[in-house]
Amino acid sequence: MITTRIIPCLDVRDGRVVKGKQFENIIDVDDPAVLAKKYALSGADELVFYDITATHERREIAFGFVEAVAREINIPFSVGGGIDSVEMMRMILRKGADKISINSAAVKNPTLITEGAERFGSQCIVLSIDAKRVGDAYKVFINGGRVATDLDVISWAQEGVRLGAGEIVLNTMDTDGMLGGYDTRLLALLKASVTVPVIASGGAGELTHFVDGVKIGKADGLLAASVFHFGTFSIDDVKRTLAKEKILVRMEVEDYDI
Repeated sequence: MITTRIIPCLDVRDGRVVKGKQFENIIDVDDPAVLAKKYALSGADELVFYDITATHERREIAFGFVEAVAREINIPFSVGGGIDSVEMMRMILRKGADKISINSAAVKNPTLITEGAERFGSQCIVLSIDAKRVGDAYKVFINGGRVATDLDVISWAQEGVRLGAGEIVLNTMDTDGMLGGYDTRLLALLKASVTVPVIASGGAGELTHFVDGVKIGKADGLLAASVFHFGTFSIDDVKRTLAKEKILVRMEVEDYDI
């Protein structure tokens, strides 16, 4: 049976993990490798790292933290931010990452999705989408949420899968860091529109939000940052809550007796 993945998100800037609200008001949290090890030992299924200013500053992702993280953990992790070539993908994978997350570069050059999938396999290519409501529609934003596009979120996700993306991460900018819950409406629309796993991101603030992300939003994985970084609750708290709701999660066998 396929289990729902719990995925801490670590935004990295200048070699440090940081967190903000709606992509602004950024504060320092911890060292990437230290925090990664903590989450791996605490039961995280995967980790996601975003170099949040690499694209905006038009520079390559800082590779140092990737190697440091790979030395500390034994769970899969993906890396994104400023990745705009197959060669850069190769470098990051060689340094220990399991997946590559692309966002702005894929919008600007959609063939990058296909090139990456053909070279490394679709399972390695994650299409990350920063989505924001504009009027009655959801539009794709790029450059760390700073630049709007005319792309419709659902249509772009479908195109990304057609081009070879093996997974979609939906970052909802309206709810990011606000702790009011995932955008379950958009999640459900997206999940019904694509054939690959969809990961919910942006807004988890209560344990019930994780349940809603699966039961209403139909997400295959649940990504969160603030609630884990600041100790609101633990990964184990989330998994136990989901298990009580008969949602399959990866835990020790004896822990299912709740």
